[in-house]
Amino acid sequence: MNLNDLDLKLQELNNKIVSEEGKIQILEEQLKNIETNLSEKEKCSDILLQVSLLFQKTSEFAREQSKRQIEDTVTKCLQFIFETDIEFIIELSESRSVPVAEFFVQSNYSEGYSVKTQPEISRGGGVVDVISLALRIAFMQLNQPELLGPLILDEPGKHVSNDYIFNLGEFLKKSSMIFNRQIIMVTHNPHLSQICDKSFQVTIRNGVSEVKIYE
Repeated sequence: MNLNDLDLKLQELNNKIVSEEGKIQILEEQLKNIETNLSEKEKCSDILLQVSLLFQKTSEFAREQSKRQIEDTVTKCLQFIFETDIEFIIELSESRSVPVAEFFVQSNYSEGYSVKTQPEISRGGGVVDVISLALRIAFMQLNQPELLGPLILDEPGKHVSNDYIFNLGEFLKKSSMIFNRQIIMVTHNPHLSQICDKSFQVTIRNGVSEVKIYE
């Protein structure tokens, strides 16, 4: 191999080196751009995570606030009607990322002890009726946006004993005044009929309904 051949080979090698250096420079620029994009995406991911945590905390706070308001409303209703130290308790948990609420009634006694049970086994059906009524009122008053219109009840307090039916009637009357909401109800209880501003009696004769003002 003569000198000319060597010069050609060296030239080819130099050209190849220059070409490879150019490719390396391009790859380095691409790597730099990828690293920059990755850094920006990591920052964005951190922000999204923080926002997600904020929403979660906000949701938990909102749930806790609603829980306390409902507990307070139902507790006051129970204490007013049954005239005893009784509390309504909501226990929140999660099942497969879905919030779950369990309801309990806690009776506090002067001897210094408390008994917590499910509503359906506490004082019979009367407590369940009162809790159901109080929950309906609480949901209507606390709902956002506000729910307008009357509260319609079918046989409220059907299982409430006569010892407490007068308190139930007074509670309904006060609720209507405090929340400025009309209450329309169907009842067979004469006392609940008498507390209303207007009462109508419906009787059936020969298959025909007759409506008259209830005196």
